[in-house]
Amino acid sequence: MRILNICAYTWAIGGPARIIYDHTTEVVRQGHEVDILSPMTPGEKMYPVPEGARLIECVRTTPFSNVYREFSVEMYQYLKKHAPEYDVIHMHGIWHFGSLAPFLIPNKAIKVITIHGLLDKWAVAHSKWKKDIVTFLYQKRLLGKADLIQINNTDEEQDVIRYLGYRPKNMVIVPNGMKLDEYSRSSLPEKGIFRLKNGIRPDQQLVLFMGRLNVKKGLDLLLPAFQKVHQQLPNAILILAGPDDGYQAETEDFIRKHQLGERIKLVGMLTDTIKKEALSDADLFVLPSYSEGFSIAVLEAMTSGVPALVSDRVGFGDYIARHQAAYLTPLTSDGVADGLLKILQDNAYADDLAKRALRMVTENFDIRVVANQLLEEYKKVQKK
Repeated sequence: MRILNICAYTWAIGGPARIIYDHTTEVVRQGHEVDILSPMTPGEKMYPVPEGARLIECVRTTPFSNVYREFSVEMYQYLKKHAPEYDVIHMHGIWHFGSLAPFLIPNKAIKVITIHGLLDKWAVAHSKWKKDIVTFLYQKRLLGKADLIQINNTDEEQDVIRYLGYRPKNMVIVPNGMKLDEYSRSSLPEKGIFRLKNGIRPDQQLVLFMGRLNVKKGLDLLLPAFQKVHQQLPNAILILAGPDDGYQAETEDFIRKHQLGERIKLVGMLTDTIKKEALSDADLFVLPSYSEGFSIAVLEAMTSGVPALVSDRVGFGDYIARHQAAYLTPLTSDGVADGLLKILQDNAYADDLAKRALRMVTENFDIRVVANQLLEEYKKVQKK
């Protein structure tokens, strides 16, 4: 098959780019051809391209793309010329131009949409007026016209049903996966490198948050929770690793107001080896998110052997609950603080969390298994 993925394929976009990378690596290994069509702004750091795949960059058309996400005349022109050459066009996310354009151009490709958590109640409420307009113009209709809607879990299934008002026949649950060997404990950098680079002593307990600095990630809960933790565990330190996405100013104000500059450090977005160095040195990974499609950052932490505190909204909360693979926090600052203290003060509990998490990831989210599940769904649609 010849497959086209459409997504903003950048480090800043986070999980979807990683998901495409891992899935493409496995699909290309099996002999399929994969292209990645990415709207981008000049200067953005593009995600690595899997060996054997091709990245096609299309410049976002401003200023219209500031209002209508990912709008790109170059993307439309590429699809108009090349869409008929593909067997599968796989759109990642909704509400943006990349999830509309393939339907505007005559082609016989299977059209697949992965929701990536964007119909979660919290996500729908964000910039609601824009989404109401897109819904009215085309979004509901196009979801119904897609040959395949990929969702990750039963929570997302309910989100789609609530949005459409019915359960579409073209919807299947296929979880995301990742290449486990890249983040196994044995493949991580030597311990101590990240601490040395950032002035963190060996006796300090390192709490790691990785994600965009956006309120939806639960930073409004994490910051006051960590303030309480610091009062009991003065050696604890919180690393916030991620690009600003609307909440950095509030974060910096909180740090200044509570004089936590030596205990909460913003280190920007971590990529490649530096991200692995951080995971190697972390004592705890935290993501008390209000809304996630499917958090690859949580999977990376779990695969790395780091005990995790997360909400049940990270995209696979049902798996986590079933395997007791993380501390599932209520979405309150007191709840987050209780979880942080439990993991940091109880080494046996933390070790047990990490072992159960690794077992869960290995059994359910190995990319070799998940990629084949999605390929089989492609083939079923082709036969129809």
